[in-house]
Amino acid sequence: MNKNAESRARRLFAGVNSSLSRTDPEFVEIISNFSQDETANANILTEKERMLCILAALLGCQGMGEFQNMLHAALNIGVDPVAIKETCDFLIAANGIMEQHGVRLPLAPQASTNEEARFERGLAKQVELFGPDMAKRQMDGPALRRNINRWLADNCFGDYYTRGGLDYKQREMITFCFLAALGGCEPQLTSHAGANLRIGNDNAFLIQVISQCLP
Repeated sequence: MNKNAESRARRLFAGVNSSLSRTDPEFVEIISNFSQDETANANILTEKERMLCILAALLGCQGMGEFQNMLHAALNIGVDPVAIKETCDFLIAANGIMEQHGVRLPLAPQASTNEEARFERGLAKQVELFGPDMAKRQMDGPALRRNINRWLADNCFGDYYTRGGLDYKQREMITFCFLAALGGCEPQLTSHAGANLRIGNDNAFLIQVISQCLP
């Protein structure tokens, strides 16, 4: 492992128990040199942005083992536990690692809406990100899909996008990573690429985001 990768890995992965350096040193060297030197140094993202992208991609591809490793790294560099909780559904694994890092659970509530306001606020955020056609879908879309359209507004955007912990640029960045890692979601990925561009996560930024998820 080269010196840059070794120094970075030692800082990021304190607390990670892995036998791979003993059983598979060549694999560890290749992975570490690529992910912790080559791609990390060809990077314009902040450390926090980089970690959020990686955690979202690992959630999308169901990479539980590596998610746990990278969660240690995210906490070790000071990513706010609230931001991490807003990124993932791997909550049991996340809670166990957070407790190892001395994080007191539960975290402070982050909801900023309620049952009466969630639909209107969620729909307003959809319109802001994707344009006025999102409002039209609530009434003009096929009748059989209207429940799904409403749930997209009130649950996905009303319940989640309105929460604290992450700003809207970060949420769109994370959604972009998640969809890219899932695969088979190209129409949704294209739509959220447009939303990222609309709120200021430009083309160069998105290329950097994907680059940090590649390893």
